[in-house]
Amino acid sequence: MQALQVVLGNRIRELRRKKGFSQESFADHCGLHRTYMGGIERGEHNLTIQTALTIAKGLDITVSKLLSGIERHAEAPPGPSNP
Repeated sequence: MQALQVVLGNRIRELRRKKGFSQESFADHCGLHRTYMGGIERGEHNLTIQTALTIAKGLDITVSKLLSGIERHAEAPPGPSNP
């Protein structure tokens, strides 16, 4: 299992490629910096809801569709109930 940010980044990359965007053109399309978009796709950033909405709109999908299924591939973070 992978960290949630990595799984989400991979999903964004997959959806972006299906839409035919390069990483740089998609970042421009969304109004985000290209290096920030690269960090998102590598799972280096924990997205805000606003950024997730911006990316979803750029992909012409809902946030719920963007996030759909990622929990199956992500590792639960450590916490009191998950030592």
